Amino acid sequence: MPSALSGWRPLAPFFCLYVTFGATLGFLAGGAPLILRARGLDLAGVGLLQLITLPVGLTFLWAALLDRVRLPFLGRRLGWIVAAQGATVVLLAIMSVGEDWPLPALLALAIVTCACVATMDIALEALVVETVPADERAFVASAKLCGGSLGGILGVGVLVGSYDSLGWPAALVACAALDALCLLPILAYPEARLQGAGGPSERRSGGFERLRGLTGHIAALGAYFAAAYLVGGPNTLALLDLGVPLGRVGFLTGTVLPAVNLVMALMAGGLAARFGTVRLIGIGGTGVFAAGGLMAAACAARSADLAVTATVLNFVFGGFLGVPVFTLIYRWSEGPRPATDYALLFGAAFFAAMPLRVAAPALAGWAGWPGYFAATLPLYGAALAWLALRIARTLRADRAAGQGAPR
Repeated sequence: MPSALSGWRPLAPFFCLYVTFGATLGFLAGGAPLILRARGLDLAGVGLLQLITLPVGLTFLWAALLDRVRLPFLGRRLGWIVAAQGATVVLLAIMSVGEDWPLPALLALAIVTCACVATMDIALEALVVETVPADERAFVASAKLCGGSLGGILGVGVLVGSYDSLGWPAALVACAALDALCLLPILAYPEARLQGAGGPSERRSGGFERLRGLTGHIAALGAYFAAAYLVGGPNTLALLDLGVPLGRVGFLTGTVLPAVNLVMALMAGGLAARFGTVRLIGIGGTGVFAAGGLMAAACAARSADLAVTATVLNFVFGGFLGVPVFTLIYRWSEGPRPATDYALLFGAAFFAAMPLRVAAPALAGWAGWPGYFAATLPLYGAALAWLALRIARTLRADRAAGQGAPR
């Protein structure tokens, strides 16, 4: 790599903040559905808990503020990162004393906390677009997924896995302390010196013109995010209904999944160099499709062991897809307002997929798990093909223009 990002040390600030992203959302949105389902909450109710992550899909509503307003401390992006992360720490501390508060109040606080985490994320992504050269962003994407995976291990595998012994106050305080500690490395990031290293911006006109230019990308990403969740997201709920103990399901979700994602993120750069971005997406997508078919068969046979195997395979092949997808999102975010562009690409696509994320458990309860997983397969295949075509078109355009985008 060029000296600007030689080795892993320069990636530490990004890695640490993505750890907090994974840990906070993992604890608030990842563990609660499993715990409540094990306590008897119906599938429709479990689906509503997806609303905790709703702000991730709504960041485009306030992302323009991050592009237009510079806070009166630190850099243009660092100021927002510190403000949002600090608010997250405070909100987690408040929640730690609210174990006996009404569920709607805790749910509202969790949603506001998620909004702060999501704001930190789009400010950080804008920092990447503005200060990291295009041919080095795959390494940042790897750090993002590695950090998020480790955060998932801590937020779900450790905090939720140890919840019975830790209890509510200690678990929330531990999460807040982690968020505060992981903020420290980014404070030394030389934002001003590296500003503009991301390369020349694609000059775009006003918001409507920019949105029109990104609409195709947003639609393809939204279809992919929705289909990927449909085919793999409810797997752990199906495992519970097949009789797999909560502890084992929690281990799969909080340890095996993020550990697999971490390994795949570390390998993704070499895999993309060997196979190419589009081919790598094809390999991963084919594996996810096969895992979905295996899950449908496992549910039809009421085989818990086969369902666990299908779930792990989904983790493995899904891990192929993260780095190339996020690297291209960075590419599509190049412009004078990268926070807004990233929020539109990732946030709007995530929001577009939200209705299906909320409805998926109820649909499974209506159709039965075998029918549900069988029905998701053609939807996933079509969405993956659409996304691959959009990415291939971008890569061809970049090669024709002589840019250093990933192949």
